[in-house]
Amino acid sequence: MARKKKSKRKAPRRSKRSVDDAEIEELVIVPVRNMILFPGVVLPLMLGRESSVLAVRAAVEDDRPIGLLLQRDERDDSPGPSDLFKVGTVGEIMRYWTAPDGRHQAICQGQSRFEVIDYVETDPLLVARVRRVEEVERPTRAIEARFVALKQRAEEVLSLSPGTPEDLEQAVQGIDSPGMLADLVATFLDMPSVEKQEILETFEVKARLDRLLEALGQAAAVLELSLKIRRETKGSLDQAQREYFLREQLRQIRRELGEGDDFTDELAEIRERVDALELPEEAEREVRRELRRLERTPEQAAEHSMLRTWMEVFTELPWNQRSKDTLQLGVAQEVLDADHHGLEKVKRRILEFLAVKKLNPEGQGPTLCLVGPPGVGKTSLGQSVARAMGREFVRVSLGGVHDESEIRGHRRTYVGAMPGKIIEGLRKARTRNPVFLLDEVDKLGAGLHGDPSSALLEVLDPAQNGTFQDNYLGVPFDLSEVLFIATANVEEQIPGPLHDRMDVLRLSGYTEAEKLAIARKHLLGRQRTAAGLKPSQLKVSVAALREVITGYTREAGVRELERRIAAICRHAAVKFASRRRKPLSIGPDEVKAILGHERRELEVAERTAQSGVATGLAWTSVGGEILFIEAASCKGKGELRLTGQLGDVMKESALAALTLLRSRAADLGIDSDELAVSDVHLHIPAGAVPKDGPSAGVAITIALASLFTDRAVRGTVAMTGEISLRGRVLPVGGVKEKVLAALAAGIRTILLPERNMADLVELPEVARKKLEFIPLRTIDDAFDVAFGRRRP
Repeated sequence: MARKKKSKRKAPRRSKRSVDDAEIEELVIVPVRNMILFPGVVLPLMLGRESSVLAVRAAVEDDRPIGLLLQRDERDDSPGPSDLFKVGTVGEIMRYWTAPDGRHQAICQGQSRFEVIDYVETDPLLVARVRRVEEVERPTRAIEARFVALKQRAEEVLSLSPGTPEDLEQAVQGIDSPGMLADLVATFLDMPSVEKQEILETFEVKARLDRLLEALGQAAAVLELSLKIRRETKGSLDQAQREYFLREQLRQIRRELGEGDDFTDELAEIRERVDALELPEEAEREVRRELRRLERTPEQAAEHSMLRTWMEVFTELPWNQRSKDTLQLGVAQEVLDADHHGLEKVKRRILEFLAVKKLNPEGQGPTLCLVGPPGVGKTSLGQSVARAMGREFVRVSLGGVHDESEIRGHRRTYVGAMPGKIIEGLRKARTRNPVFLLDEVDKLGAGLHGDPSSALLEVLDPAQNGTFQDNYLGVPFDLSEVLFIATANVEEQIPGPLHDRMDVLRLSGYTEAEKLAIARKHLLGRQRTAAGLKPSQLKVSVAALREVITGYTREAGVRELERRIAAICRHAAVKFASRRRKPLSIGPDEVKAILGHERRELEVAERTAQSGVATGLAWTSVGGEILFIEAASCKGKGELRLTGQLGDVMKESALAALTLLRSRAADLGIDSDELAVSDVHLHIPAGAVPKDGPSAGVAITIALASLFTDRAVRGTVAMTGEISLRGRVLPVGGVKEKVLAALAAGIRTILLPERNMADLVELPEVARKKLEFIPLRTIDDAFDVAFGRRRP
């Protein structure tokens, strides 16, 4: 696939220079015709000129706002800087798309006014240096009086205007800022663009309110006169009404002739679908009202398409469709065992959950949240639960979601409105009680358009989700029968209120034996089938699979392992596609020939063969890791230098370790005077990977002690634990992941805080047999074992 070239145009930059104490920035300018966007208002933007399309695409690509300026002559197709007004609006591109007919459209939200200082670029895009005009409202009695008068007058004008959206009246009523009210009124007021430009250039709030009060007064007078005329001529039919009635008569004639009518047939079908639904009272009332609106709306009207789409979504929702639960614990156990190897604790907790569901179907238990590194089977566990219960399965990825409307949906008044992920998932499932997997809940974001995690609170709270209301749907929908399961990689990154509503199940990484069993039972057969091979054509030995696991993968889950097995199957597919007839057997030697040189090296003994190096254990979101703590010294002033992208907590651990070493210098045989005049450099490879946490405190202390006593740390020893200034070793987290990483790296002895010894019961039996665990109460215990004074 050809890679698309990125534009070399530099993104506009923000300067620190100031004019009138306001910050200057560079904006891409988009000229507009007959349109004024005011701050705080959302409007559609139709893009016809190639330069405007390029400008909006550049702004979307750089995630930057644009500057909208009204051109003086609307007939000018290539306006230059002199053809544009000096005051415009900074706009954020909320959405950009290309319609099927090739037209480019965008949704833009006004942020603030700006004034153009000068232009720095005119081809191919207009780029100007601007300063934003930030509005500072100082409430006074004069402004307050005008604010109240303007709101009353605006509500009066909206009530007189035919076809005014309800949302607009509600928006006017809910505004409590005079400046925002003035900008909103100027948006919907029917007046020439030049006059709106004058209002945009009126920075003083009081003067702006006065101009709009005068304009609204004139508009109210015109509307009142228009209403009077309509009442007087009510008996006469205008041309549009004549066409409407003629079309209705034509439909009736076609129906009598048996030719049918698509519009009428469509309405009849929708009406039948509505009649077949068993709806709550509020939903019944709303859908009947919208159906009557659809019947009255001409097919050519723009509102017709919006109403029809809403009716389709509404009638396709599972208002009264349910899956019949088959809660048989024996079947559930068989399904979980067939789909997943190991994970006994997690399976037991799922069976407990299903047992409670069987005994108390109406009960609302907590939402299960599966937390663990990638590739350990969190998503497939949700699928297994759905299969065991006989329910439909819906997966929604929440990674990177930063807009509340992704959960609650968009209001129907917006262009391109659609329901949220929850309602859309139920619509696809066609049942109101599916198993709903909320994937990657720890990767939710928060942006300018709300916090999606806050919207999920209502979804997951049993006391509230019975009346969940999607903005697009507009009526409550009962989610109480949905079984929600969440997944996450890092428990600490789950938003606190969401975490409080969930029961967390932790999935640790797999051991070598478990990976081997998973590869034999699941991965090999799946990838062999994906490559179009038969079991008789490709045989992969146990030794070959073990070689792939130990030599080519280093992960907590099995995704990389499956990719390596897939590479072996593709290699075999090439052979058989080239007319090979004999079965192909893969052993360890063939694995090396197919996959190349081994990616993983057991380098612990080599790295720790010299003084100043200790092996620590770390926890990451993808499993456990070993860390090599390297220390070096030179003559200086006793300063400590830290490198390796260390976080604040790890830097503080290093400072505590150096202070502890200085306090124990005499006990360790270290010259205090030499220590005081030595600069210490502490480095933790790999330097490109950020590292943080207190659990490396013991390893840092041992590395420093090894440096200044000139004694190498035993190569088969790794350690973890937080230290205090008094030398006590404090407990840490992620013990299972750290132990499995140490086992895979060839470690034989692990120094563990004494208070973490209780965590060993969760370790696989193979880890407890192959490793020896030394409890640490104080740092002295670590000195004895690390330097071999006392055999462990």
